[in-house]
Amino acid sequence: MNKVVSGADEAVSDIYDGAVIMLGGFGLCGIPENCIAALVEKGVRNLTCISNNAGVDDFGIGLMLQRKQVKKMISSYVGENAEFERQLLSGELEVELIPQGTLATRCMASGYGMPAIYTPAGVGTEVAEGKEVRNFNGKDYLLEYAFDSDFAIVKAWKGDTHGNLIFKDTARNFNPLMAMAGKITIAEVEELVDAGELDPNQI
Repeated sequence: MNKVVSGADEAVSDIYDGAVIMLGGFGLCGIPENCIAALVEKGVRNLTCISNNAGVDDFGIGLMLQRKQVKKMISSYVGENAEFERQLLSGELEVELIPQGTLATRCMASGYGMPAIYTPAGVGTEVAEGKEVRNFNGKDYLLEYAFDSDFAIVKAWKGDTHGNLIFKDTARNFNPLMAMAGKITIAEVEELVDAGELDPNQI
């Protein structure tokens, strides 16, 4: 199977209206900016986006918000995007805010094939409303379900033609977890090499 495509436009060509997509990165670091730009150009709509944050007004997911391509955002931090705030307050955008560790662990659970996790984060807060709480050894934990995403779009430092990836610095935060979690994972890489050129200890 040939896993290499000609560019970002071809990479996102199968993403359809209403898809659930994970978008890697932390802040603006390590985001798949070229694939996001291709999604904007493609005009796909009614997306549910799972990402640590929602970008800024003129970059990253913020560009998709400007085009009203996002139906729902699932994030842990959204404080630097005025258009996001406007859509949230006007009721145009559905938002699920969750603790950052819970976001990461729900990605991890999906990648590991686990249906759910229990976490103490959010117990006794609005995050816990409507969720199962279970006590383990005298401490309460929330039941949180693994994400069910159609696509994960990640940014890697290096990749090979077999799909092996190396992530660098801050981009290692959510990208590796999301790469494991998507039913289909699209990796935007800075450097593409032939199979066998990457150090197996770094993959």
